[in-house]
Amino acid sequence: MQPRNMSMSGVVDLAAVKAAQEAKAKAEQARAEAARQGGTGAVSPADLVIDVDEAGFEREVLQRSAEVPVVIDFWAEWCQPCKQLSPVLERLAVEYAGRFLLAKIDVDANQMLMQQFGVQGIPAVFAVVAGQALPLFQGTAGEEQIRGTLDQLVQVAEERFGLTGLTVDPDARPGGAPGAGAEAPVGPYDALLNAAAQALDAGDLEGAVAAYQNVLADDPAHPEAKLGLAQAELLRRVQGMDPQKVRREAAEQPKDAKAQIAAADLDLVGGHVEDAFGRLIETVQRTAGDDRDAVRRRLLELFEVVGSEDPRVIGARRALARALF
Repeated sequence: MQPRNMSMSGVVDLAAVKAAQEAKAKAEQARAEAARQGGTGAVSPADLVIDVDEAGFEREVLQRSAEVPVVIDFWAEWCQPCKQLSPVLERLAVEYAGRFLLAKIDVDANQMLMQQFGVQGIPAVFAVVAGQALPLFQGTAGEEQIRGTLDQLVQVAEERFGLTGLTVDPDARPGGAPGAGAEAPVGPYDALLNAAAQALDAGDLEGAVAAYQNVLADDPAHPEAKLGLAQAELLRRVQGMDPQKVRREAAEQPKDAKAQIAAADLDLVGGHVEDAFGRLIETVQRTAGDDRDAVRRRLLELFEVVGSEDPRVIGARRALARALF
């Protein structure tokens, strides 16, 4: 499974957000099922460091990243610097007590993952947060530098994605980590949601929209389907756009609601979240009547794509309220 995105500098990776939301819901179902059966949902310290291969990457890294940041240590047996770095990362994984999970990937046995992450040399350390991948550092590093990087990672994961990590219990049975063994319970809409995800991966936006709409027809408040539909509709809107033409028209017509809405869609797909929100809030201030209402509605739709708990959405909601009232 190819990592969804190699940067987290403000980029909204739509497929990653959708995958993370689905994985998070399944993780919550698994924890609820464990609690129902008398378990605590806690993991053993031994479960904080795992060996990962290509076959288990999606389950053990992408899906787990919906509940905890996953730090990836690319290493090899012949790499002497790796033998210095890996024990430090393993010790810190236990010391951070569930705030991140360490996944060790042997590059000799997993060449495809090495290529997909663009690893040029080892040791190399990456992270995956809510389905999004980002490079942390390459080569050896001092423990103080590593701690600083991990602290930033944990902070971003909590503030931007609401990931507070795993609960660790020294008395828990090793191998009992959520997601490490048994599959999460199957939800009533999993087949439709999987069909929508497959349609998105195949570029079939019409099929994805239809699948999400089928879920919402039966459960209008379903959070995954609402998010997925907002993302699929955004991608469908920008499909076939001429970015240069759209941005030129937006620059030449700052009061034209349609021009600004189209440019905001491009902004968001390109990862420029604040630009998209700011553009539409300014347009709300410049317009009136039906045009103003159309801009407001599109802004609310983009809020759905990013997520209501994202700090950028919270700030933009306040700005929109000031612009309207």
